[in-house]
Amino acid sequence: MAAMTPTPPVGLSDAGAPHAMPTIALALGGGGVRGLAHVLVLEVLDELGLRPKIIAGTSIGALVGGAYALGLPASRVRAMFEETLSNRFELVRQLFAARSDPVQKVLRLLPLRSSLLAPEALLERLVPEFDNRAFCDLAIPLKVVATDLVTREPVVIEHGPLRRAVAASIAIPLLFTPVNEGARVLVDGGLVNPLPFDLVTGLADITIAIDVSGASKQATYGNPDGNRPSALDVLIHSIQIMEKSITNQKLKWLRPDIYIDVDLDEFHALEFWRVQDIFKAAQPIKDTLRRQLQRILAARTLEPLPVVTLPGAKGG
Repeated sequence: MAAMTPTPPVGLSDAGAPHAMPTIALALGGGGVRGLAHVLVLEVLDELGLRPKIIAGTSIGALVGGAYALGLPASRVRAMFEETLSNRFELVRQLFAARSDPVQKVLRLLPLRSSLLAPEALLERLVPEFDNRAFCDLAIPLKVVATDLVTREPVVIEHGPLRRAVAASIAIPLLFTPVNEGARVLVDGGLVNPLPFDLVTGLADITIAIDVSGASKQATYGNPDGNRPSALDVLIHSIQIMEKSITNQKLKWLRPDIYIDVDLDEFHALEFWRVQDIFKAAQPIKDTLRRQLQRILAARTLEPLPVVTLPGAKGG
């Protein structure tokens, strides 16, 4: 399907125009399935006729941000997730079939049967538009965050094949195979920079950061009956605790213009088949972001923007 580019607001790139709109930098964080909330953020931007000047993404934030940076409208990004993730068993079957022989041999020795999936195989099914695309093909500049497993340092990818970069960013340890890039072994960017608003601060007039890392409130983490969590549960939620701690420390010395902490703790990070429930639960984010954006934009432009409230939406 041909890529469609969201219509930019009049005067977005003309800083000298009397009614020029402030430019926007968007940071989308990691957090597993909770990151589907990023799609609703993109919907607000499309509805207001705003196009980010630059996007930075970690893990699922890189996935969603990468699709949007290609020029796909938010409606198409949402449809892709709904079409692919709703069929839980077909997706799992395809992913397991896509694993290489070496991975299959390793899995025979491990009790964690869902581990070591190929992240690029997932992306082939979720966002086929990534195929044969590079960063130079993007309609919006993009920064993708991964972690160098050897040096333990963040790696910010801005060039080369898009799918490979996003695959590295989403490669959660013990769930996905790492991505080898030359001498580097790359894994999930959330281990070092779960919400990369620092990478785009100062590159636009307004910085928006969307935190979906969770662990902000008490949660059952998939064990409503109090059963002992699985090894995978412990791993995923330990990572989320670490991600939230990193983000909280960053917020002490640097604040984006708009920071939204999405409350979706009721969802396990890997419950991707609950895509419709997640979109419904995340709906309040649209009204929250819309109000904050309109307040800032009205203060920085000569003409106030109309206030539009979605039916049934609640502010946060």
